[in-house]
Amino acid sequence: MTEDWPSELRLKDKGAILQVSFESGLSFALDAEFLRVESPSAEVKGHGPGQEQLVSGKRNVRISRLEPVGNYAVRIIFDDGHGSGLYTWSYLRELNEAREEKWKTYLAKLEAQGRTRG
Repeated sequence: MTEDWPSELRLKDKGAILQVSFESGLSFALDAEFLRVESPSAEVKGHGPGQEQLVSGKRNVRISRLEPVGNYAVRIIFDDGHGSGLYTWSYLRELNEAREEKWKTYLAKLEAQGRTRG
């Protein structure tokens, strides 16, 4: 199986949306808030199971810029200063495929902790 490479990453709506297109024809849009709260960084995911940190208050976060990392990922720099997560092509596809489930889980965690997207 050959790797499906991205053909285009484009910021839309003043950085509120990341449009991702692959050579295979797969194309999807991911919201900046979703990308921020699901950052693959150690700050968000921790260094192992059970160390994840719930990120709140990112409803209005925007993507400031994108930085390519080799041939395998992109670093997304957000306007809140976060930029340590490397979003691999497979992780972006995973976020798209599991978006609904991950978003529901995120909202439930926020509610359980009395926090907001704010």
